[in-house]
Amino acid sequence: MLSIFAPYPSFLLFLAIVVAAAATMAFMPGFIRILKRDHIGQEVRDDGPATHLVKQGTPTMGGLIMLVGVAISVVLVGQGSCEQWLLLAATLLTGALGLVDDASKVLKHQSLGLTPPMKLIFQFLIAIAFCLLAVNVLGISPVVTIPFVCSIDLGVLTTTVGGVQIPWLYVIFCVLLIAGMSNATNLTDGLDGLAAGTVMVVMVVMSAIAYRSDLLDASIFAAAIAGACIGFLWFNAYPADVFMGDTGSLALGTGLACLAIVTKTEIVSLVIGGLFVAEAISVILQVVHYKRTKKRLFLMAPLHHHFEKKGWSEVKVVIRFWIVSGTLAAIGFLWYFSESIMGVM
Repeated sequence: MLSIFAPYPSFLLFLAIVVAAAATMAFMPGFIRILKRDHIGQEVRDDGPATHLVKQGTPTMGGLIMLVGVAISVVLVGQGSCEQWLLLAATLLTGALGLVDDASKVLKHQSLGLTPPMKLIFQFLIAIAFCLLAVNVLGISPVVTIPFVCSIDLGVLTTTVGGVQIPWLYVIFCVLLIAGMSNATNLTDGLDGLAAGTVMVVMVVMSAIAYRSDLLDASIFAAAIAGACIGFLWFNAYPADVFMGDTGSLALGTGLACLAIVTKTEIVSLVIGGLFVAEAISVILQVVHYKRTKKRLFLMAPLHHHFEKKGWSEVKVVIRFWIVSGTLAAIGFLWYFSESIMGVM
């Protein structure tokens, strides 16, 4: 940790953003040159919007540099707590899974990499490990709170094995939250600047929540991800020079869900990250509706492609989705903050 700034925790958050953004912007140009030299590019869906065909071959796996920026920032600025290493480990492991998936797509020259069951298995393993460590090492309570409504104790079915507590219901809940948010963020990553911009907004709010909860390292972690997104947007803004790929999108979604668990905002995070949830739900509804009626509910799923098919330009979709994401994040923060204030009155 940069001990000279230890008495100024709010400045550390600013520093985490700057370091992550600077590291991402410093390393990305060279990484893009390497990707272009080795012809490592995006494989575009055959059934996607026709305007996306020009994206074929655009360098991908830029999320790797984003994660490098996050790691550098967290290590340099963070306090070295268990929560810091646990959050970083879960995010980097999911990023490694995404990297294998991206590499598989490049080698096979198709838009599909690892099979969905294979990805889910590894996501579940990462989620289970994170949940058990969060409960047993960080002392996270297996209670899920819905602000102003109720608290649900998911630790009622707990088994202790070799001194390790296994709250079965909470583990299942965390697995669904982490895997769900990870894949939802991945589905959102379909337009230039869309995932990076929305994740940046969400992480600023999550950083504020963690700071409010006296979880400085968690707040620094969220700030570092926001900074990496800022640095990445310089190269990912329309027309994109590089895509983050599953390496970035899966990892960012996992980071968000893990932050929600550490800050005990599991339900509130579904509102803060509501855009990602909506994108995932649009895919589920499309599949279910098509299987039942053989007709499409949306012109194309995920949701951002539906609006492209309606004639919106890619830039218009991205900017409007940023606005929606910011609005949902603000509503989620207001929900959390209001309940927090009421709790101390």
